[in-house]
Amino acid sequence: MSRYARFVWSVAAAVVVTAAVPVAARAGDGVGRYEAQELVWGPCDQEGALECASMTVPRDWRHPGVGADLTVEVSRHRAADPAKRRGVLMMAAGGPGASGLGRPAGFVAASPEVGAVYDVVSFDQRGVGASSRAVCQTDDQFRDFYAGDFRDRSPGALRGVVERSREFVRGCLAGGDLVRYLDTDQAVHDMDLFRELLGVRKISYYGPSYATWLGAYYATEFPQHVERAVLDSNLAFDGSWEQAELGQPMSFQRRFEQDFLPWIAKYDSVYHYGGTAAGAKATWEARRAALRERPLTVGSSTIGPNQLDNATIQGMYNAGLWPSLASVLASLEHWDTTTAAERQRAAKTFANYLSPGFNAVYFPVTCNDTPWNRDLGHWVRQSAADTEKYPLLGARELAYASVCAFWPASDAPHVKVTGKGLPPTLMLNSVHDPATYYEGALRAHRALKGSRLVTVAGGGDHGQYQNGNACVDSVVDAYLVEGKVPAHDLECAANSLPVPTS
Repeated sequence: MSRYARFVWSVAAAVVVTAAVPVAARAGDGVGRYEAQELVWGPCDQEGALECASMTVPRDWRHPGVGADLTVEVSRHRAADPAKRRGVLMMAAGGPGASGLGRPAGFVAASPEVGAVYDVVSFDQRGVGASSRAVCQTDDQFRDFYAGDFRDRSPGALRGVVERSREFVRGCLAGGDLVRYLDTDQAVHDMDLFRELLGVRKISYYGPSYATWLGAYYATEFPQHVERAVLDSNLAFDGSWEQAELGQPMSFQRRFEQDFLPWIAKYDSVYHYGGTAAGAKATWEARRAALRERPLTVGSSTIGPNQLDNATIQGMYNAGLWPSLASVLASLEHWDTTTAAERQRAAKTFANYLSPGFNAVYFPVTCNDTPWNRDLGHWVRQSAADTEKYPLLGARELAYASVCAFWPASDAPHVKVTGKGLPPTLMLNSVHDPATYYEGALRAHRALKGSRLVTVAGGGDHGQYQNGNACVDSVVDAYLVEGKVPAHDLECAANSLPVPTS
C-alpha cells in the first residue's frame, strides 16, 4: 500500500461517509501513479515571480483509476528569504468557483513578512479556470437565469424560475460527468496530493469564505499534515450547505439596511439619495420598481430589478465598494443626463457579477457536498417568506434551491468537523459579514475545538486579513510567522467607513 493510501486509511475514522464502503478502502493502491508524478514548474503568464505547473488527479478519489484523469493547475511564489524559509503556506479561493491560481502574488505583496518565510502556493480548484473546467451554461443562458424579477410570485413567474433551474442542471449534466466529482472532499484530496508532490509533511493554510469550509474539511481529514491554519470569514461548516445558505438572506438584508443605507443617507449632499436610512431605502425600492416596468440598457447589458439586486448584493461585501455603488445608484436617478464616465462605471458595475464559469462550480459543489431538501413545494413556501422578510437575497432563494432540488444524488462523504488532532486554528469574522454571517461563524468556532476567534466588531466586511485592519493583520502575521497563538478569543475594531471623494 502506498504512503498516501496508508495515510488515507489512518484518518478514515475522522470522516463520516454516507456510502457503504469507507473512502480509504475504496482508495486502495490506485493513487500510486499520481504520487509518482513530478510537477514541472514554469512562469505563469504575466505573473512575474509566480510559477505554475499542471497536476494530474483522479477523476474520482473514491474510485481512483476509473474514468479520465483531471488536471489541477497549481502555482507557487517562492519564499523571498530562502535562509529563513519555514515551509509552505497553501491558500485557496472562495466561492466555490473563484480562481486561486494567481493569488499568491497578491498575497505576498500584501503580507511581505509572510511571503519572506513561506513558499505561498495555490491552485484552481477542479472545475475552475485553468484546471479541468466545468461547463453548464452559455452566456445567454446565464443572463436568462437572472432575468426578470425574482420577487414576482405569480404562478407563471415561479414556473419560469423553477424551469430555468431545471435547465441549468440539464446543461451541467449534458457537459459530461465532471460535475458529479466537484465536491469539497474531492478538492481536499487534490490539495493533499499537491502537498505530497511539494515534498513536505505539513503545510500551513490560509482560506477565506468558502475556503474556510475547504480548509476545515482538509484539517479534519488530514490533521497530521496541518501546522497552522487561518480561516477567514467562516461559513457554518459544522452543518449543511442548505443550513448555511438559509441564513444569508437575513445577513445580507442586515448589512444593507443597518450599515449601507445609513451610510449613503449620511452623505445625502453627495448622492442625493435620501437624508435618512428610510428615505434612501424608499429611493432604492422606487428605482427597483421602475426597472421592473422599464429596464435600462447599459452597454450590452439589460438592467432590470434582479440586476439592481445583484449589484447591491455585490456591494455589501466590503464597505470600500460603497462609494462606487452609491455613485452608480445615484446615476440611475438621472439616467437621461448621465455623463459618459457615469455610464461606463454603471456598465462595469452591472457586468461584474458572477459568471457562467463560477456558477458551473458553485452549484455542483454546494449540491454535491451535503443533502438538500428536494421538495419544491417547501422551497416555494420558504422563498415566499424570505422574499417578504429579506428581499435583497431572499427573492432569488427559489432559483438557487431549485438547482439542488433537481441535482442528482451524490456519494460525497459527510465530514464532521471537530478539531481533533489539530493545533490551535485561527478564525476571523466580522459581526455583520453578509455572506459568512457571524451566527454561523460562532457555530463553526464551537465545532472546531481549540480554535481562536478574532471578532471584528462594528463592521461587516467579508474578508478580514489584508483588509487594511492593523489589529487583524498583526495577529495573523504573528501566528503565521512566529507561531504566536492568542491565549483566548479576542476582538478588533472594524475599519472606519469610507468617506466619498466628491
